[in-house]
Amino acid sequence: MIAREEIRNVLDHPVYDGEGHKIGEAKHVFFDDMTGRPEWVTVKTGLFGSSESFVPIREASMVEDHIEVPYAKDRIKGAPSVDVDSGGHLSESEEHRLYDYYGIDWDSVLGDDTSGQSGQSGQSGWAAGTGTAAAAGTVPGAAPGMRPGEADTGYGAGRTAGDATTASGDAMTRSEEQMHVGVERRETGRARLRKYVVTEDVEQTVPVRKEQARIEREPITEANRDAALSGPEISEAEHEVTLHEERPVVETESVPVERVRLTTDEHTEEETVRGQVRKERIEAEGIETEAHGDNPPDRP
Repeated sequence: MIAREEIRNVLDHPVYDGEGHKIGEAKHVFFDDMTGRPEWVTVKTGLFGSSESFVPIREASMVEDHIEVPYAKDRIKGAPSVDVDSGGHLSESEEHRLYDYYGIDWDSVLGDDTSGQSGQSGQSGWAAGTGTAAAAGTVPGAAPGMRPGEADTGYGAGRTAGDATTASGDAMTRSEEQMHVGVERRETGRARLRKYVVTEDVEQTVPVRKEQARIEREPITEANRDAALSGPEISEAEHEVTLHEERPVVETESVPVERVRLTTDEHTEEETVRGQVRKERIEAEGIETEAHGDNPPDRP
């Protein structure tokens, strides 16, 4: 369990689950009103810390520069939603609901919180910002005579949510929020290659040859007289010639013609992100002030 003295080192530090996965940043710590013990830590989760989840701090521990809690990241992100800014306190029903969600026995928690308190039920209030403000209500260790709502330089009474101004001695620290913008990669669509078969009509002209019969006549000469008189003088006879022709024959074969593949190109575009940040201003009362050079006034 994280001790009260370690709270300054808890806030605004990373929170990891038992498997080493980062969950978010610790933003608020809630103390028990009667015992003053830290009970809950809120963790900023989601894109740009848009959500805030409650985690029991009793089994958390500081490891180097971060906090480790024995709960899985998905379980913490799914914790019951509680309004952190609703007066700086958790009601008994809200605490009961959170303890049930994390499987922590409510009776044992109530016994720890009310030991020596005549059976009173404990509630939790919060410390915000840099860890110098605790819950509204008297907290053990507060300055004598302190009333609810008064500010102390240590772990005194409560301030408004997110107020990180601290007072120490004769100086006051002014803080402000800074906006940090990140990017996330998400799927916008899919591209695929699909091969299918189509049939096309093609036309090609080829030469073909055909044989035709033709009669040739030659007169009887001394050169062919012997061949002409070799047969009978008068008779019947037949002579036959076989004719040929060519015709087109079509065959097909599959041949590779190209390779097609899918690839991606990255294009960088500029997008403007707008948000709101809070800044503290310090104003003086009861003293005379004068402008010095280009220093801006404290009043917003």
